[in-house]
Order: sequence, then C-alpha cells, then structure tokens
Amino acid sequence: MPVVSSQYWNNSHGWEAGEAIKDDEGMQTARTLARNASFLIKAINDAKEKYGLPKMPEDRVWTNFFRD
Repeated sequence: MPVVSSQYWNNSHGWEAGEAIKDDEGMQTARTLARNASFLIKAINDAKEKYGLPKMPEDRVWTNFFRD
C-alpha cells in the first residue's frame, strides 16, 4: 500500500482558532505532504494507463475463527 510521507509529523499547532495557520513549520510540512500526495496520485494514474490494473487471479478466501 503506498504511503505518502512528508518531512516530519503531519500536524500544526495553535491554541485559538486560526493560530495553527501561523505555525510556519506545520504549514511547510502540510505543503510538502500535499505535493508528495499529488505526485503519488499522478504516478499511480500514469501507471494504470501504461500497465493497467492488477488482475485478481484467485477467488477471495475468508478466514473464520469462530467454532460451531
């Protein structure tokens, strides 16, 4: 499963409404996360066009641990 990374913890801090946007480090981290997510989405879309989607060769198997 693809995981989008950033440069640090993906959060911003503030005590009052509107203060979090003044957290320069938090906002930079959010912008980096957004750019990386955008890149990954575009890369996956390009790969789907080039290679198609993976085929499911097997029927789904369900595990049930309950006893009768």
